[in-house]
Amino acid sequence: MQHFNKSILTALFALLTLVGLSGPILAQDQTEATDAQATEATEPPARTIQEVLDAVRAERRAVSEANREREARFRREESNQEAELNRLEREVAAAEDEASRLEALRNELDRELEELRAQLAERQGEFGELFGVARAAAADLNEQLNDSLISTQYPGRGEVLTRMARASSLPTIEELEALWYTMLQEAGEQGKVVRYDAPVITGDNRSDSETVVRIGSFSAFTDEGYLVPREGTLRYLVRQPGGGAIGAAEDVFSYDGSGVVEGLIDPSLGTLLGLVVETPTFGERVAQGGGIGYAIIVVAVFGVLLALYRWAALLMVERKVSAQRKSSTASADNPLGRVMIAYNDNKGADLETLQMRLDDAVLKELPKLESGLNVVKVLAAVAPLMGLLGTVIGMIVTFQAITLFGTGDPKLMAGGISQALVTTVQGLIAAIPLLLLHAFASGASRRVSQILEEQSVSLVAESAGKA
Repeated sequence: MQHFNKSILTALFALLTLVGLSGPILAQDQTEATDAQATEATEPPARTIQEVLDAVRAERRAVSEANREREARFRREESNQEAELNRLEREVAAAEDEASRLEALRNELDRELEELRAQLAERQGEFGELFGVARAAAADLNEQLNDSLISTQYPGRGEVLTRMARASSLPTIEELEALWYTMLQEAGEQGKVVRYDAPVITGDNRSDSETVVRIGSFSAFTDEGYLVPREGTLRYLVRQPGGGAIGAAEDVFSYDGSGVVEGLIDPSLGTLLGLVVETPTFGERVAQGGGIGYAIIVVAVFGVLLALYRWAALLMVERKVSAQRKSSTASADNPLGRVMIAYNDNKGADLETLQMRLDDAVLKELPKLESGLNVVKVLAAVAPLMGLLGTVIGMIVTFQAITLFGTGDPKLMAGGISQALVTTVQGLIAAIPLLLLHAFASGASRRVSQILEEQSVSLVAESAGKA
């Protein structure tokens, strides 16, 4: 019975705990629930119903007190947030009022500025247009001075003009005087030949002071070459012009004031001298032909040397043959002498045998006379064909560039076109002298062959007359 009462009390305690504590436990956070469970686990189980009721009442009072504290904290935080919101709203309203005031002030200032501009335009009258023209003239003149040779002798002339061109106010009397003085100075210096010292930038970007001779605004040079202006300084041309231009510059540079000396000027104010740098040299032209171009040069050099050698050899043979015709003594150092030796060796033979011996001697000499001429002829025919091959290759390269990049930039097609044209020129240049030398050498060979045939026939006729 006592065990039964104990079981009933335990079940009743569990039921009361579930019914009475479910609400408070749900209202508490995870930490409070954990603490309550830990406390409950440590306390000894209740023995009577009264003890259970007292525990429940104490627990409910604790939970109620915690809820009241949490509610009070939430209300305090809500009051603080509402006060902060009111403060921010007041600041926004004040900023909007300030923006409205500034906008009104800006509009008022814009109206005053427009009125002042109207008053300025009215008071300026025709002077406004005059000063506008003056500022435009200052800007144009300043742009000309940047690339003028005269500015290298008178640096800093464009500072006043720059300020005048960029100023929004009316130019002063000093600025207007500087404008017309600079104009007169630029016009007057264009007719003078002047010697002065100026910094010159060399090829290694080093600036040295050198003596410069300037012919107006057209040309400037030292004793080492021509100069071009770049951003107010003088620089040597990367490649100096040829054709006696350097000699003319040296003559003018060393002129002592007596007599007349010829010089060279660039009427384009440096443009033509600048194009000298862009003009390819002979080596660069040859390199544009590529591998085909170098092959044509090898063929041309070999063919010309062979043709010259054979022509010179045939001329010497022709001279010896001519000397042999005047001598009755046969010599073995020339073709005609060897034919005469064959005649002397076969004088006692009949005419048919003698003629055959002489023909055989002449035929032995012909290969020696024509040696190398066929090679020269073949090379003369191959050279233009190689040039045509280079032309085709160059056009293929050009069309490939057009396919990849289009026709917008001509420089992309310049390489292929240069190769096509240069190889064509190289082939013609190689073929023309080869053909001429082959003709000259062949003519000398034919003349010697004709002499040998004539002399052999003459010897046979002479032998027949004796018989």
